[in-house]
Amino acid sequence: MMINGHRLIIEGNALRIANLEQEWYEDIQDPKTFVNELAKTEAKPDILSFWQRLPDMQPKYSYSMETEAVAALPIKSYSYWWDKQIDCKTRNMVRKSQKKGVTVRMVSFDDELIQGMTSIFNETPIRQGRRFLHYGKDFETVKREFSRFLFREEIFGAYVGEELVGFIMLADAGRYAYLGQIISKIARRDLAPNNALLAKAVERCAEKGIPYLAYALWLEDGLGGFKRSNGFERFDLPRYFVPLTPKGKLALKLGFHRGWKGAVPKHLRQPLKNLRKRWYDLRRPVNERAGSPLLGS
Repeated sequence: MMINGHRLIIEGNALRIANLEQEWYEDIQDPKTFVNELAKTEAKPDILSFWQRLPDMQPKYSYSMETEAVAALPIKSYSYWWDKQIDCKTRNMVRKSQKKGVTVRMVSFDDELIQGMTSIFNETPIRQGRRFLHYGKDFETVKREFSRFLFREEIFGAYVGEELVGFIMLADAGRYAYLGQIISKIARRDLAPNNALLAKAVERCAEKGIPYLAYALWLEDGLGGFKRSNGFERFDLPRYFVPLTPKGKLALKLGFHRGWKGAVPKHLRQPLKNLRKRWYDLRRPVNERAGSPLLGS
């Protein structure tokens, strides 16, 4: 669905909630007009959800609002990040990757890279204790899905010799850079390629004068630990919920707009995640259970 030049995605069946498809990259400049136009459509959703992008943290609108916690790294310079924003352990991981022969360089989105990406995606069906979204995709699928936004992305590959052991997709979101994908081979995790890739992303942002590097949502799990160890901070951004139907108004009043995940008490979320991880671990081949990568999603 297109409204005023913005493409919306609508999720849910019983309760239909619309979001900007590219909300990390686009702003709704005139929410009142946008809401009015959306409300006129025949297939209007029950609720419209939109937010204020980083670093715009002061609420501007009177709609029903909650905060969305995102992970972002304020960037002054590479040396400041190295000396002030990360600890000795993280610095040692970057040094380790260098000593082990990992090199990181900008790469083109060509057949060789796509083959390497496909190999990484199909290494294991489980990452971070959950089913891996890109597992099972073939060359043509990876090529089609990851070529959509090359106009705003730079790609860096981590190599050991000629072997692609990891890659990162760094997107220009205007106000900040967005870490759209960072992943490496589990079999090569002892080389710390993700640390090398993250260091390159910081270096690149500093070179271009980009003030923030955003890395999706703020988390408290293992991936969240990786973000914190690399200097990422929590930023609470205003997220608005605008009901467009009577059902949407009732759902918002009862808190159903958060979905089943939002309804789970905070003190139960991590135990449930741990339980899910153990379940998937039991189903993994024995040779893959030695440990989990720091990240890879």
